Amino acid sequence: MPVVRYLFFMPYRQLEGFTRALNRLVPKLPSADYSGLRRRILGLDHSLHEPLRVSDGPIVVAVDSTGVSVHKSGGWVERKHGKKKKHIKIHLAVDVETKRGLSMLVTTDGTHDSRAFPELLSKAETHRKVSKIIADGAYDSSKVYELLEKKGIDAVIKPRRNSRLDTPSQPRRKAVTLYKHLGHKRWEKLKGYGKRWSVETAYSTFKRAFGESCMAKTFQNVKKELATKALIYNMLINL
Repeated sequence: MPVVRYLFFMPYRQLEGFTRALNRLVPKLPSADYSGLRRRILGLDHSLHEPLRVSDGPIVVAVDSTGVSVHKSGGWVERKHGKKKKHIKIHLAVDVETKRGLSMLVTTDGTHDSRAFPELLSKAETHRKVSKIIADGAYDSSKVYELLEKKGIDAVIKPRRNSRLDTPSQPRRKAVTLYKHLGHKRWEKLKGYGKRWSVETAYSTFKRAFGESCMAKTFQNVKKELATKALIYNMLINL
């Protein structure tokens, strides 16, 4: 039922009618009521770590974020941000080889990507060893570089334009120095930065399948809805 609801943008009442129509066609399939459907869909296990397609050894992960509209969730948005801000952010970590989502966070749009990164990485590492992280300039911060160096993970992060060579963080200083010495094109080829497109493709596929807005009306249910959609996305790309 969640696959039908989110792929075809069905409200719960419409989904209830859908189950009744199925029951008339296939009597062995019982129909369901509005409240029962809602409880079951919101109570699903939303783990992305079930191994649908397993690759051996350490993996390379691309991370990024995107915005999703929550125009139906006016109440909590107005209390949290005021009337103008009606978006949230999805932070996603993707295996660049399988294109499967490894971990996801849902935050308000005021949360910077670098602040969400430690938890995103921790969830991605739950069942897999990460050898390399590929990310854009939003993750160009000393804390991100130092975290990755501590874990022994290669950081392929595009430095921001205003990055300085005298930054106090040693791992970030080395990365910025290498980038400025090589130039973008040579650095991109050497470090394999072009594979970051895998997370962009994941977001594009996600939004084409599920749209750019949420159906839920509270922040907790918005997070559950997006987690369910991410799980369905993993199922679809592994068919």
